[in-house]
Amino acid sequence: MKRNILLFFLFAVTTLALAQGQLKYSDFNSWITRSVKESSIIGGETRTLYEVGPSMKWSGKKPYANQGGSPWATSNVMAKVAGIVKTNVSVYQDQHGSGSCAKLVTQTVGIKVLGVVNINVLAAGSLYLGEMMEPITSTSNPMDKLNYGIPFTGKPKAVKFDYKVQLSGKSDRIRQTGFSAVKTIPGADMPMMVCLLQKRWEDAKGNIYARRIGTVVNRFNKNTDWVNGANFEIHYGDITDQPFYKSYMGLLDKGEEQKYAMNSKGDIVPVKEVEWGTAADTPTHLCLQFASSCGGAYIGAIGTTFWVDNVKLVY
Repeated sequence: MKRNILLFFLFAVTTLALAQGQLKYSDFNSWITRSVKESSIIGGETRTLYEVGPSMKWSGKKPYANQGGSPWATSNVMAKVAGIVKTNVSVYQDQHGSGSCAKLVTQTVGIKVLGVVNINVLAAGSLYLGEMMEPITSTSNPMDKLNYGIPFTGKPKAVKFDYKVQLSGKSDRIRQTGFSAVKTIPGADMPMMVCLLQKRWEDAKGNIYARRIGTVVNRFNKNTDWVNGANFEIHYGDITDQPFYKSYMGLLDKGEEQKYAMNSKGDIVPVKEVEWGTAADTPTHLCLQFASSCGGAYIGAIGTTFWVDNVKLVY
């Protein structure tokens, strides 16, 4: 109950800032650094994890929760499975101009026990509005560890941000889960930006449903130097008959692209997008995500990198 009250207060403050077009900490000039010592059985190294928020340190193996009213979460995570502490770091603080930015990288993460590689997993860098539910205690379905999106009732015209892209140079991607053979996935890897405005509701059993109000999904298919102040228009209502529409812009109602959120009971459950809304509808939630790969969990090309900075909503 105390956790839900705290989250409600945090998101209420965040919503006020967002309604004015200002995404808190979205200049990415202040970061939280976490020092986590991994279990000795897998080498016992101390890793530095980066989170977007007030400049501070978060020490030890304490599960992380958003700090300072930050609405941002990352794919950097501490896992504790069968008593073994392991981290993933795929989002970094990097330099942009006179300040800093977020650097998202697709790479493999390995676990070695007694010198033998037991698991190698492909991990993409991801930065999104919401929170990661730490510690991760299982390797099944990575998406159900995320509380995706934040309360929001505004209707911005566009998302504006600075970005830089470095593609892997490979013609195909791979799917590497650590528990099966590496599989080739046709098509080049691309970083992506997703912004969804949803109208959510919950039934008596705690299931969450959503109507899609606004959409912008962009995949970046070429290398760039820094592109500053790029605008990406948010399209309202049903976009399936628009010339720019692609299948990956559709409703998120099943499969690996399914998103999850915390219901009123404190449980993380799927958010089932069941229909398209209209431009006249008022959203209840904003989902905004940047990722170094676009294929879903465990899919990408090693080396694909996406830099992001100065994220704003345009009204």
